[in-house]
Amino acid sequence: MKKRFEPWKELWNDLGELKALYELALEEEDETLQNEIKEGIEEQQKRLDSLKFFEMLSDEYDDSDAFLTIHSGAGGTEACDWVSMLLRMYTRWAENREYKVEFLDMMEAEGGIKSVTLQISGRYAFGYLRSETGIHRLVRISPFDSGARRHTSFASVYASPVIADEIDVNIQPDDLRIDTYRAQGAGGQHVNKTDSAVRITHLPTGIVVQCQNERSQHKNKATAMKVLRSRLYEHFKEERDKENEKKLTEKKDISWGNQIRSYVFHPYSMVKDHRTKFEKGNIQAVMDGDIQPFIQEYLKHNWANKQ
Repeated sequence: MKKRFEPWKELWNDLGELKALYELALEEEDETLQNEIKEGIEEQQKRLDSLKFFEMLSDEYDDSDAFLTIHSGAGGTEACDWVSMLLRMYTRWAENREYKVEFLDMMEAEGGIKSVTLQISGRYAFGYLRSETGIHRLVRISPFDSGARRHTSFASVYASPVIADEIDVNIQPDDLRIDTYRAQGAGGQHVNKTDSAVRITHLPTGIVVQCQNERSQHKNKATAMKVLRSRLYEHFKEERDKENEKKLTEKKDISWGNQIRSYVFHPYSMVKDHRTKFEKGNIQAVMDGDIQPFIQEYLKHNWANKQ
């Protein structure tokens, strides 16, 4: 609370000093202070805008780290390649903000990635990334099509907060199905000989989480349980909140009609968010991680709807 309050207090005090300077200039008819006052007003406006923006990140877990899961949808090989592209986009975005990125699970497929789960650590990681939850649509000339035809692909993105261990999320052992399997990808001979990867299914909700980044089955299970607690917390929170959707985004059909954002490479270049109507023509910059303008527009849009 102090971190939120003190900047507002400082801004108020500085505005008081600026007002006093303005009144002094009027009283003494001193035009030499005009530029100083103008620059002061512009500087305080920037501070005000910044503080108002961070008020939009005032939900309970907005300042937490985030779990981010990307799943391929309709589009086959194209969709798996689309997941790879989105993974690169979010990784670049995180690196640009000096956030830490840790891979928890990845299921590779022909042409790219079937699904991937990351933990992105940094202040407000979840507050920003919650705006990315939904279906992302890609339109382009397929590099996998010898006829150079236009293809449409879909992928779902889901963000949930990394919640503290003391937060109570009631998970009954009988509600869980725990499967082990051999980890995929690089890792030496060890991963090929032991069933170290863990998949946990929460039967009442159908939520599935998995982890294979550790060499130990015990550590993978602990990490998967942490992701599950996070996902369940978000699920139950959504059920309580009448304004939010009642189902997890991943339970939607990952196809036409449900997309939150479209990335069009052909016949024109544009990225458009269908919730805020915000769009950007430089699609390459977006794919290189420049998604902060979309995040900010969503937060403003969401904040306005709450007022």
